[in-house]
Amino acid sequence: MTLRNRKLKIWSAGTLIILVALSFSNPSDRYFEIAKNLDIFATLFKEVNALYVDEVNPNKVIKTGIDAMLASLDPYTNYIPEDDIEDFRTQSTGQYGGIGAITSRLNGKIKVVMLMEGYSAEKNGLRIGDEVIKINDIDVRELSREETSDLMKGQANTPVSLTVLRYGSTAPITLDFKREKVKISNVPYYGMVSTDIGYVKLTEFTMQAGKEVRNAVDELKDKGAKKIILDVRGNPGGLLIEAVNITNVFLPKGQEVVSTKGKLTENNASYKTLNNPVDEEIPLVVLINSGSASASEIVAGTIQDYDRGVIIGQKSFGKGLVQITRPLSYNSQLKVTTAKYYTPSGRCIQALDYSFRNEDGSVGAVPDSIKMEFKTTNGRTVMDGGGIDPDITIEKESLSPIAQSLFIKGYIFDYATKYHFDHQSITEAKNFKLSEQEYQAFTDWLSDKDYSYTTQVEKKLEELTKNAKKEKYYEDIKERLSDVKTTLENSKKNDLTDFKSQIVTMLEDEITSRYYLEKGSVESTFDSDEDILAAIKVLNQPERYKQILGKQ
Repeated sequence: MTLRNRKLKIWSAGTLIILVALSFSNPSDRYFEIAKNLDIFATLFKEVNALYVDEVNPNKVIKTGIDAMLASLDPYTNYIPEDDIEDFRTQSTGQYGGIGAITSRLNGKIKVVMLMEGYSAEKNGLRIGDEVIKINDIDVRELSREETSDLMKGQANTPVSLTVLRYGSTAPITLDFKREKVKISNVPYYGMVSTDIGYVKLTEFTMQAGKEVRNAVDELKDKGAKKIILDVRGNPGGLLIEAVNITNVFLPKGQEVVSTKGKLTENNASYKTLNNPVDEEIPLVVLINSGSASASEIVAGTIQDYDRGVIIGQKSFGKGLVQITRPLSYNSQLKVTTAKYYTPSGRCIQALDYSFRNEDGSVGAVPDSIKMEFKTTNGRTVMDGGGIDPDITIEKESLSPIAQSLFIKGYIFDYATKYHFDHQSITEAKNFKLSEQEYQAFTDWLSDKDYSYTTQVEKKLEELTKNAKKEKYYEDIKERLSDVKTTLENSKKNDLTDFKSQIVTMLEDEITSRYYLEKGSVESTFDSDEDILAAIKVLNQPERYKQILGKQ
C-alpha cells in the first residue's frame, strides 16, 4: 500500500467517525430515538396486557418500569405518584395534619413509640407503649404501620379516636383527639452537656432549620455555653438553602458555602452566607456518621474546609447530588438530579461509583488512587470521592447479637413500658442509671421469653460443617466442630453479662423516653455516647483543638 493510499484510508476512516459522531449528536436523531422507544414500550405493554396469562395491573407494572429506568440513573431520581405526594410534602416542609404520635410495628403489633411534645397525642393522654388496635372504629391490627399512620393523619381541626391496649389495664381504652397542624422540629433537642458546652441535635433540613439552629445556639450561649457540639448524625439532608443558613450561624457574611454545577447553565450557582453570624469564634465540633447525607455533608464539609470546627465520628454517606421536582400529569411529580454540589475547597462529596456502597447505602472504601486532594483554608489536605472524612474517627462498637435480638423482638421496649408502670417518676434523664438490682430484675423478666439468636460465628460454623460434609472432611474434624459448638453455646449463656453495658444503655434510653420523651432519649446517652465524649474531650483541650485545625 502506497503512503498516499494509506493516508486516504486513514482520512476516510476519520471522516466516517466524525460523521457518525455528528449524526449521533443531531437533536432530531435523539428525538427520533425517544419517540421510537416510547412507541416500542407502548406496543410492548399492549401485547403483554392482552396476552399475559394472568391479569396485569397497569399502574403497578408501568410504575415498576419507571422505577427501574430511573434507578439506572442514580438512587435519588424518583417518580412520585399522586398517592405519595402528601408524604413527599411532609418530608420537604416538616408539616402534616395529625396528632403528633409516631407508631411502629413491634413484634407484630402497632405501638406508639414516641410522642411529640405539646401536641394533641401527649396532651390528651396517649402514652408511649400503647398498642393501637382501632382508629375511628377501623381495626388496624392487620394493617401496615404506614396504613395506620395515614388513618391518623388528616385535615387540621378534624376529630379522630384511637382505641388502645395499655399495659396494666384490663380493657381497651378509647381516646379522642383533634388533629392539628404538626410541625416536625428540625432541632428536637438542645441543651447543656457540661457547664460550658452546649449541644444541638439537628435531624432535618426542612424550612426554618437555620432559624431553629440560630435560636438554639443563642439560648445555649445565654445559659453559659462557650463551646458548641452540632450533631447531624443520621440526618439525611433536605433543603440546600437551609444548609447555607446553618453554616451562617458560625461563618461570617459573604462566605461561599456551596456551588452547584449541572448540564444546564441555569443549574450552575454559588451560595453564600447572607447574614451576620451568631458567633464566628466559638469552638465548634460537628458530629457525623454514615447516615449524615446531602445537606448534612454541606454543613460538615464547609465547616471543615474553612477550618471552622472539628469533625468527629465516622465517614458520611457520600451524596453530593442536587434534586429539583418537576410536575407531571395526573398530579404526579418527578424528583430529578440536576447538578452536583461542591464545597468551598472545590471537592465533590458524591461517591465516585455507586458500586462502592455499604449495605446501608453509605459510601464504602474508595481507592485512594481515584481520589483527588484539596486544601482547607489552613492548608490541611481533604479528599473528594465519597463523603466527608472526619478529623477524628471514632470506631463504633457493633451491636451484639443478643442486643439486636432483644431490640428487634421488642423486649427492650416492652420492659421500659413495664418499668414506667411500676415507677411513677425517675431522676432527670442525664443522671438516670439502671441499678444492678434493676438489671437483674430485667434478666429475671426475660427468663420465660424467647430471645434466641444466631451469632455470625455460629453461621460460619454451620457453613463450615456443611462444606466439610460436602467435601468429605467431616469425619476427620467432627469432634473439633462439636467442641467449638459446645464452647459457643456455653459462651452465649453469659451474653446477658458480657454485653450488659450495651443492653443497659438501650434500656436507659428507652426508659427515660417514657418520662421525658425525645429529651430523655437524648440526654440519657450523654455519658455513654463515644462521639459526644470525644467531642467534649477535644473541646476541653484548646491546644489540641487548634492543632487539629492547623492553627499552630
